Amino acid sequence: MNSLRALPSVDQVVRGIDKHGLPHGIVVQQIRHVLAERRAGEGGESSVEEEVSARLRRLAAPSLRHVINATGIILHTNLGRAPLPRFELLSGYTNLEYDLEAGKRGKRDTHTAHLLEALLNAPAIVVNNNAAAVFLVLNELAAGHEVIISRGELIEIGDGFRIPEIMTRAGVALREVGTTNRTTLEDYRRAVTERTRLILRVHPSNFHISGFTARPSLQELTTLGLPVYEDLGSGCLVDLRAHGIQEPLVRESLEAGIHVVTFSCDKLLGGPQSGIIAGEKALVERIRRNPLYRAFRADKLVIQALQTSLLHLVKQEWSKIPALRMIMEPVEAIQRRAELLAGMIPGSCVRGSEGAIGGGATPDQTLASYVVEVRTGSASKMERGLRRNNPPILARIEKGSLLLDCRTIDDSEVEAVGAAIQTCMP
Repeated sequence: MNSLRALPSVDQVVRGIDKHGLPHGIVVQQIRHVLAERRAGEGGESSVEEEVSARLRRLAAPSLRHVINATGIILHTNLGRAPLPRFELLSGYTNLEYDLEAGKRGKRDTHTAHLLEALLNAPAIVVNNNAAAVFLVLNELAAGHEVIISRGELIEIGDGFRIPEIMTRAGVALREVGTTNRTTLEDYRRAVTERTRLILRVHPSNFHISGFTARPSLQELTTLGLPVYEDLGSGCLVDLRAHGIQEPLVRESLEAGIHVVTFSCDKLLGGPQSGIIAGEKALVERIRRNPLYRAFRADKLVIQALQTSLLHLVKQEWSKIPALRMIMEPVEAIQRRAELLAGMIPGSCVRGSEGAIGGGATPDQTLASYVVEVRTGSASKMERGLRRNNPPILARIEKGSLLLDCRTIDDSEVEAVGAAIQTCMP
């Protein structure tokens, strides 16, 4: 009871804190929230004034920030997957759905459709992510009917997104065939009934099964007389085999006769979060007419960012797409950057390492890299200090040492990383 009587009044707190430029009503609201928590026995050891000030500071500043990725994971899910290419954000009004030439309403698809068709040689539409693309295709082409899928492709791609569950939500009946490691063309053929509307092929982009395995080719699946839909997930549009990355190309699937393909834009495509549905014109147009398309369509910010990435892909300007630039960068250039950074950090050393593409893509495939190893009495303390830096720097800890992977550090970021490490040194 004595501690409750010691709580300050709202007016006392208002007079004694930095309001961070926020209006009086918001300040009072936050003070009352904190006082209510203290009366309920909640809250930390900080004073009411300190807690209110911290909350106001968080409210007054944007929480989404640029960070420096020193983890070596190129498509880091927690860091927004593919880093976006540079582009100038359009402010004010735009011609999102206005045909300037005809002087009448247009479609937002037009800003990306011609670029996608040039890259894929097939019509395509954009939705807000690949999960939406999967749902929309299944719902339009097979709702109320059966879809055949191999048991080895009933995957979870992360955060609870499971193919069987999305199929059920889309209103289709799942017809499993084969086994986890082996599915034959005859397995598919025997499963076809009058209720079958679609064959679904899922690329296992985040795991790999080896050994005694088998599955029919895409061309073989197209001989069964049903539409074949492939979910490629990682959305590779550029052949990366010369750089040690074995990942199926979207265009190759379409050339094999697949009727519909879906994939993500924020992985190996190197763009913003969105999903692409591409394939036969009649099927793509039918999917676009589905009423749910409006619920899943991409907004103007995503369309501008995606248009930027697609333009670079059409022009083959790989170096302007950060994810592709990092994948393609020669290891010698990474070593030079690591040596430059190590020269700024007393007691550090450079050593070879292996990095991952990440983002649920290219399982069991790594990229050679170089890291700067910082030996310190408390790697966790230094890692925490780097996260609180401006800009925040994300590193990794191995065997008590702090590692800065220079494949994902840009040349323009080296000086900032070096200065931050020196600040965090004991």
